[in-house]
Amino acid sequence: MRLLLAEDDPLLGDGLQAGLRQLGFQVDWVRDGLAAERELRTQAYAVAVLDLGLPLKDGLAVLAAVRRDGISAPVLVLTARDAVPDRIQGLDVGADDYVVKPVDLQELAARLRALVRRAHGQPQECLQAQDVVLDPAARTVRQAGTLVTLSTREFDLLQALMLNAGRVLSREQIEQHLYSWGHEVDSNAVEVHIHHLRRKLGSSLIQTVRGVGYLLLREAPTSP
Repeated sequence: MRLLLAEDDPLLGDGLQAGLRQLGFQVDWVRDGLAAERELRTQAYAVAVLDLGLPLKDGLAVLAAVRRDGISAPVLVLTARDAVPDRIQGLDVGADDYVVKPVDLQELAARLRALVRRAHGQPQECLQAQDVVLDPAARTVRQAGTLVTLSTREFDLLQALMLNAGRVLSREQIEQHLYSWGHEVDSNAVEVHIHHLRRKLGSSLIQTVRGVGYLLLREAPTSP
């Protein structure tokens, strides 16, 4: 899933970017508040990690501005400001979670996965559709109990579709989910990944909505 990281400390930002990428996130890293606000306004992120002490524009001001404009992407505040009034203000302004530095990377990733699940109305840790179960933490997929091997892109695409089960995703929306900055995307990349998923998981799971995009069916279609 695609994540925005707003952190001005170069060592911490580099470590978080590398660590979160290893844990399956596609990370775009910005180093000031104006850049963070711009990206949240123009890109579709699954979740954001926002420092408060950012140059050019404070993180709280960024958060307040995007919430006023109706941008609902879940935001985890990661900051050194540990006073209770700071936590209250951050949550009241619109943060979905508030974590004080330093933080264990595995815990941070778990909190981010939980925010994404809740944002999509998914209360359970694992995602399920038909006989397919996806575990975001272990990054495994099982069909009828049997482990299915997917590439990184195939897993990320399946996760995006399962989080949005019953809702059509356009190719552009899927590309925004799969690719962070600096990745050149082939014109037929999404179609190729869809083809591979159908070959591995069967053709009934993902439907093509002609001229619109792709739809993952939570329940198997019934015979007429």
